[in-house]
Amino acid sequence: MKAYTEAIPDTDVKFDMVPIPGGKFTMGSPEGEKDRNDDEGPQHEVAVEPFWMGKCEVTWDEYELWGLSIDVQHRELARKTSGEEPTERELLVDAITQPTKPYSDMTFGMGKEGYPAICMTQLAARVYCKWLSAKTGRYYRLPTEAEWEYAARAGTDTAYSFGDDPEKLGDYAWHFENSDDGYHKIGQKKPNPWGLYDMHGNVSEWVLDQYIPDYYKQLAGKTATCPLAAPTTEYPRVTRGGCWDDDPEKLRSAVRTGSSEDWKMQDPQIPKSIWYTTEVYCPGFRIVRPLKTPDAEEAKLYEPDIEIIKEYAEAQAGKE
Repeated sequence: MKAYTEAIPDTDVKFDMVPIPGGKFTMGSPEGEKDRNDDEGPQHEVAVEPFWMGKCEVTWDEYELWGLSIDVQHRELARKTSGEEPTERELLVDAITQPTKPYSDMTFGMGKEGYPAICMTQLAARVYCKWLSAKTGRYYRLPTEAEWEYAARAGTDTAYSFGDDPEKLGDYAWHFENSDDGYHKIGQKKPNPWGLYDMHGNVSEWVLDQYIPDYYKQLAGKTATCPLAAPTTEYPRVTRGGCWDDDPEKLRSAVRTGSSEDWKMQDPQIPKSIWYTTEVYCPGFRIVRPLKTPDAEEAKLYEPDIEIIKEYAEAQAGKE
């Protein structure tokens, strides 16, 4: 496995992927860790298979190729000029659902080019990964909660990937004390030991799991291999890493946060959008690519719930 740069076809957008070796680690925080929360324990051993992870969080430059249909618009314009028919790959890409248009500025005026994308639901992040997989021919998805913490720790067992002293956090993360009330361009701080940027702070990040406060109790006393709390309800889902608006204790490697309906509180629509959250602090995400591509049956665990998309589309059609 080597680091590589993925150039998204038919665009000038690129992103970097970092190899993460497989291995075992102790997930969760020890009882003596300062500011520890109950849902961070009990600690338990987890085995993780190798994967690549995005060096940085997904940016607006990447996300809006799908989210605003920019990719489709560019290819349709090119075909009008060339007269060529769409390829099989393009037909596959175009078959993937795209979100409705955002009803407000999802950047909240904090910046777009080179900045991390935010305010998408976990479902939207998962559909983006499906689109990206079809677009590139490589399998991408959100990380599991275990994969995320394994990569964030990067072989460490301290509160942060750089140690236990929050006074050093300013070298590695944007948070409440240094962010000036907003997110920042990706990759501006020091990376963790495995070369990943902004794992602490900047924007919090969606992972695949349902948030279950006492989930770790189910895994204690054994080695859990590639665990995943597969979602069964819309709320709460897990986010990790903390954001620019959080205090240092919320940026620790073990901290878990569950989503809630309040994250859509400002949404004026009925029903509320399945694609967007509306609170400025709401998460972004980064992607992973497993070394072993799952077969069709295994991939069902990571796929977005198509039934939710169909139900929402029907509800929207009923309003028209």
